[in-house]
Amino acid sequence: MARGGRRGARLTGAVEAIDWQQPWLAPLHGEGAAIASAVGAGRPVWQALEDAGHTASVPRFVPQERLPAGEAYEAFIFRTGEVPTRENLHDFFNGLVWRRYPRAKRRLNALQAGAIAAQGIGAVRGPLRDAITVFDENGALLFAPRELREALAARAWRRLFTDLRPLWRQARLEIFGHALLEQLVRPRKPLTAHVLLVPDAPESVADVDAWLAGALQPGLLEAKPFTPLPVLGVPGWWAENENFSFYDDSSVFRSARPASQYTTGVPPR
Repeated sequence: MARGGRRGARLTGAVEAIDWQQPWLAPLHGEGAAIASAVGAGRPVWQALEDAGHTASVPRFVPQERLPAGEAYEAFIFRTGEVPTRENLHDFFNGLVWRRYPRAKRRLNALQAGAIAAQGIGAVRGPLRDAITVFDENGALLFAPRELREALAARAWRRLFTDLRPLWRQARLEIFGHALLEQLVRPRKPLTAHVLLVPDAPESVADVDAWLAGALQPGLLEAKPFTPLPVLGVPGWWAENENFSFYDDSSVFRSARPASQYTTGVPPR
């Protein structure tokens, strides 16, 4: 399926705007930049993802037209093992996350498909599907010393980012949500991840993927264990946060609020 006209030009421009040197893209840089180059050269997003190769866990990527009318996107993926992919940055980043964390993504898909089979598609997704959407679209993983995890859980921003700033050298934040990755192509101070705290840092990406797939249980997800973190506050991620007044913005660095507030605001996909 060839792209053409203004639609193709918009996608090419969007892909070329990605700054692969940004720290939040470091985990995806090698493979992501190569796939982006193929898309920029004219390959459809699904084909560029396919051409990058497969392991046993990575699904097939197919054109959006493969999704039958009336069938839910998540149900189709679960039934076929294929991911319908549109010609946009949102699905480009979704494909990259599928390739990095295939077991965790399959786990989320299985839970979504099970909920759809049991409840159907309605105006309200319900607590499980809502939590899955929050993490799938805007989630992140934080590997960090205990002091940082505790400060984040308490939304103690000054302690987290100034008092404990040297400890961030021992920490790593990895974006999981593809909608957040898409938004970070044009960084804005309010952009916020919904963080799952990792108790111990697994040794490899495969270990992280396995741990996450096991951790994503319905009971955990329905409890919404995610902590909001304005990602441009992470030391080393944004030059402006070297001035500590950056963290005085209470419209971004907010005190704790009820968990029900923390929804993605992005349509599920």
